[in-house]
Amino acid sequence: MTGSQMGLVQPLNIADARAAIRHVFVRDLVLECSIGVHQFEREALQRVRINLDLAVREGETNGNLDDNLANVVCYEELTTGVRDLISREHVNLVETLAEDVAALCLNDKRVRSARVRIEKLDILKDAVSVGVEIERFNPET
Repeated sequence: MTGSQMGLVQPLNIADARAAIRHVFVRDLVLECSIGVHQFEREALQRVRINLDLAVREGETNGNLDDNLANVVCYEELTTGVRDLISREHVNLVETLAEDVAALCLNDKRVRSARVRIEKLDILKDAVSVGVEIERFNPET
């Protein structure tokens, strides 16, 4: 039985030297969020797990980063942006949150695509998580 048959999430093959694409990712960012359509979900914060996988153009640097933060998509800025987004207001749907996070990631024109996975961790007693995964492309690349 393969990993995908066992229900395991397989790593994405995004990095591509021939296409000058770097894979930038954030794994298992767990935050508290006001999310859900039910009244009890509006009354208390819920834990969500967020995973990001970005295909980032290396562009003019061609891999020569000069050890300069300005030459990369910064995962610290990404996570700060996600935290700010989540703290703004209640969101009904995990799908809406995923779209908003993807749009945030695509604000950086170097990001060609963003795969966003949002999971609610404590909603069903007999499931580890429920949620959604989307992939969005930057229209300007």
